[in-house]
Amino acid sequence: MSYPDLIDDEDLSPASTPAKLLEARIDAPGVRLDKALAEAFPALSRARLQALLAEGAVTRDGAILTGGSAKAQPGLYVVALPPVAPATPQPQAIPLTILYEDADLIVIDKPAGMAAHPAPGTPDGTLVNALLAHCGDSLSGIGGVARPGIVHRLDKDTSGVMVAAKTDRAHQGLSTLFATHDIGRTYIALTRGAPSPSKARIVTRIGRSTGDRKKMAVLKAGGREAITDYVVQATYGEPAKAGGAPMAARVACTLHTGRTHQIRVHLSSKGSPILGDATYGSGSPAIPVRAAIAEAGLTRQALHAAVLGFVHPVTGEQLRFETAPPADMMALEALLSDL
Repeated sequence: MSYPDLIDDEDLSPASTPAKLLEARIDAPGVRLDKALAEAFPALSRARLQALLAEGAVTRDGAILTGGSAKAQPGLYVVALPPVAPATPQPQAIPLTILYEDADLIVIDKPAGMAAHPAPGTPDGTLVNALLAHCGDSLSGIGGVARPGIVHRLDKDTSGVMVAAKTDRAHQGLSTLFATHDIGRTYIALTRGAPSPSKARIVTRIGRSTGDRKKMAVLKAGGREAITDYVVQATYGEPAKAGGAPMAARVACTLHTGRTHQIRVHLSSKGSPILGDATYGSGSPAIPVRAAIAEAGLTRQALHAAVLGFVHPVTGEQLRFETAPPADMMALEALLSDL
């Protein structure tokens, strides 16, 4: 089996958008065709190849193939890769803090206030819009569309490290890592009071709240398993009474699953919601903490994705990225330290 060569053939499509042909000789009788093709063309995911087979874009010795479940036969295989379709979101020249970038993926430090991708109420100004402008022609297309592959999300008002795929193979590899939880993720949160004990693992089920469908909640039944390790790194403000909780704390949370709003729900369930969290911050912080929040200018939940570590899905390199919380959280923590 030879590694595919990329060739142009302007006779197979309009001259303005020539098809690109991937060519490889396969000698793997008995192996499922889609599996053999995925090995021969590693830049394309198996799902993408199955779609191309259904479109009649794969040939063996000139004969069109359509069934991915059939057994591969020896021969010269050619994949006619159609021109990448333009993305629906439009590129926007939005500054990005880039921590790492290569041909397959990009790692950025997302600012608070930026949504990951367009959605109702946030049609543009998102990370996807910014990446489309930054990556430009370096996007080979995810599933045949010129778009970055968002494999995990941070809430709009959560800052921190995110990775996005630029190619099909990176998208498939990163998706697998997140699905199997082979990703190192640590977040820093500033909380009302402090969870007790000071170090523990939270294991619950999280799903839609039965009382408010816009919120997530810890459920006794249903939902999906959610696991968070946490450790209280610092406490601020003397407890109001002996044995009581401090006014606030800095808590490091390590995710072992990635449920929607997981850290926010878990810390709230421990009686220590994240400061500034309007959705899960039931109860009010102590007056000095409220004053510190106002002085620091914090207008969102005090949550930052500080660490992201993973094995590069293409090169196999071990990568780890760490960033400090942004100015609003740093200012708040400094003020809390004086309580």
